[in-house]
Amino acid sequence: MVIIGLKEDFTICKVEDLSEIDFNDPFCFLGITDEELSLVCQTEKTPQNTTHREDGWKAMRIQGELDFSLVGILANISTILAEKKIGIFAISTYNTDYILVKENQLNQAFQALREAGYTIVDPT
Repeated sequence: MVIIGLKEDFTICKVEDLSEIDFNDPFCFLGITDEELSLVCQTEKTPQNTTHREDGWKAMRIQGELDFSLVGILANISTILAEKKIGIFAISTYNTDYILVKENQLNQAFQALREAGYTIVDPT
């Protein structure tokens, strides 16, 4: 399985409302619940109306469109990284999964996944 590292820097935040979110940004992951509005976006595109914010994330994407019948892909990746004490923030879309790790742990995450047999495409 191929995992592609993305070159962008990401921020995970909570926002007051939707008014300042750039929905035309190529990376805009929004979660709306009865308790919060969570946003993952490129750091440079982070809205001013955040109530909580954490910068310093890098993302990787599982290549291709994953069929819904596939089981355990994200669980396997998260287990590999957890064994190396690497925390993740996972996002699933219709097509695939994204895994975010803190920038200072990215190389360690790539190495752990390579050792587990994944092919890593590093953007650097």
